[in-house]
Amino acid sequence: MPKLDLEAIEQTNATGYPAPYDAQVAGRRYRRLTGIAGLTHMGASHVVLEPGAWSSQRHWHSDVDELLVAVSGEAVLVDDGGETPVRAGDVLAWPAGEANGHHLQNRSGEPFVYVAVSAGDAARDRGVYPDIDMTFGPEGYFRKDGSRYDTERLL
Repeated sequence: MPKLDLEAIEQTNATGYPAPYDAQVAGRRYRRLTGIAGLTHMGASHVVLEPGAWSSQRHWHSDVDELLVAVSGEAVLVDDGGETPVRAGDVLAWPAGEANGHHLQNRSGEPFVYVAVSAGDAARDRGVYPDIDMTFGPEGYFRKDGSRYDTERLL
């Protein structure tokens, strides 16, 4: 079935981020698309950022490529290069291993909708959150001193 019925796919705002880093993503809702579509070589999610919500904490991946297609609304990409407006139809890409911390912030009064696609070796993937005391790996979230946060990383 190539056409997915988004309304039939469970939507969640679950995050594995420890407090207080989970607060900024509380207004993020997503649907995982890969399992229901039978896809096995990539990840994909349909995401809605409510006004004021962030897509994630600013981060980058060691072993996973990311691609984002903006569907509707408007947000701001915040990365190491500064801030860039993102609108419906825009496509963003981050290659694995490029240490450019990035995320989206919805500063508008309307929802921002996008599709996020990822591919790579999630079992080896590690990354850094440059603005906060957190890193990640397959085993979970850690402080930069190596001590583990008491949460589970959701993939």
